[in-house]
Order: sequence, then C-alpha cells, then structure tokens
Amino acid sequence: MKSSKAKEIVIMGMMTAASFAGQIAMSFLPNIEIVTLLFILYTLLLGKKVFLVIYAFVLLEGIFYGFGLWWLNYLYIWTILAIVVLIFRNQQSVWFWSIVSGFYGLSYGALCSIIYLFIGGINTAFAYWVSGLGFDVIHCIGNVVVCLILYKPLRYVLEKCMNM
Repeated sequence: MKSSKAKEIVIMGMMTAASFAGQIAMSFLPNIEIVTLLFILYTLLLGKKVFLVIYAFVLLEGIFYGFGLWWLNYLYIWTILAIVVLIFRNQQSVWFWSIVSGFYGLSYGALCSIIYLFIGGINTAFAYWVSGLGFDVIHCIGNVVVCLILYKPLRYVLEKCMNM
C-alpha cells in the first residue's frame, strides 16, 4: 500500500518536472508549447489529482521566473483547462483534444486578461487581450499541431509509466 502511494508521488513529481522542462526547452519558440498537451494528458490519467501537478508546476514557474502578475494568471488558467478536460474526460479522439488544445491557445490571452479587468477595468483588459491576439493565433495553431503529433505517443508512454 505504501509503495503505491510512493509510486504515485514519484510519478506526479516526474510529471511536474517534465512540464517545467518542456516549457523551458520550447521557450525559444513564441507561443509554441507542450504544457497544454501535457496537462490534458495528465488530467486524463490522474483525474482530480492533476491539480497537485499543476500547482507544483505553477510554484516552480514562480520560483524560477518571479512571482509577477503573470503568475497569478497561471493559478487559474491551468485550473480551467483541467476542469474542461475533466468534463470531457470520456473523449478518446486525438482530433477532439487537438481542437480543445487549439481553442485553449486561442483563448489564452482572453483568460490572462481577466486579472487586468480588476486592476484597470474593462478597457485595460480589452487592450491587453487585443494586443496579444496575433500570439494567440500562433498559440492555437502550435497547440493543434503539437497535440496531433504527440498526443498518441505521449499518452502511450505515460500509460506505461503509470502501470509499471
């Protein structure tokens, strides 16, 4: 019993590390990332326990990059993604998850602008969102392509790791 709990903790730690390493490895590409796909897969495999991985990842981001205003966004934007995945967790189609991933990338700036609504009002939030729309389109396309290419192989590897 204890070893299965220890195994679960180790797997979640490795998932957190892989998310952070993947984010760093792809950081030179503007708005092309693997974290969205990883969190989709982690949610499908871990269920509600994914929130431990998400918040550990967010904490690492804050420790390494600083706890700026952007960091507050991370506390809820990844949570929203996980909730959406939990709602549709019975879906098996790579196309479905690619569309979800793409829509998430497209809506990323809008999600991040929510905090600016409270700081500067609707005009500030709208300006923030509109100024990043070009990057959101790139984010959308990148997420779709990454998901289409890596969903099945990463899911296979993760399932094997979870069943070891």
